[in-house]
Amino acid sequence: MYTQKVMEHFENPQNVGEIADANGIGEVGNAKCGDIMKMFLKIENGIIVDAKFKTYGCASAIATSSIATELIKGQPIEKALELSNKAVVDALGGLPTHKIHCSVLAEQAIKAALADYYTRQGVDPTLFVGEIHEDCDHCTSCGE
Repeated sequence: MYTQKVMEHFENPQNVGEIADANGIGEVGNAKCGDIMKMFLKIENGIIVDAKFKTYGCASAIATSSIATELIKGQPIEKALELSNKAVVDALGGLPTHKIHCSVLAEQAIKAALADYYTRQGVDPTLFVGEIHEDCDHCTSCGE
């Protein structure tokens, strides 16, 4: 059901925890499936120098959070904003169809943290991040 890469990031997630002096924090979740992701970013001179997460959810939610932090660390903000749920899924070698929503939540958690960063800078985040949508109405089952 899961790729080896998904299992690696589920069993040994990277970048778990909080960043005490994070300057971008975003939380997204979905009551229907129960997955909640909180992303912490430390940004210096437009570069994401550190990224950590706390996720409550299934194996896919944890794995997508883990790989997403790996994909954005060391990257400019602009590159992180380009990260799509498809790129997250591809980096994991795929996800079962009914778990794709987890990759959407990972993408949205990053965008929510970047929106917070821009807000703290006194900049309207919608100019860069757009609207944050946590909608997961297409999900029918997330339990494992």
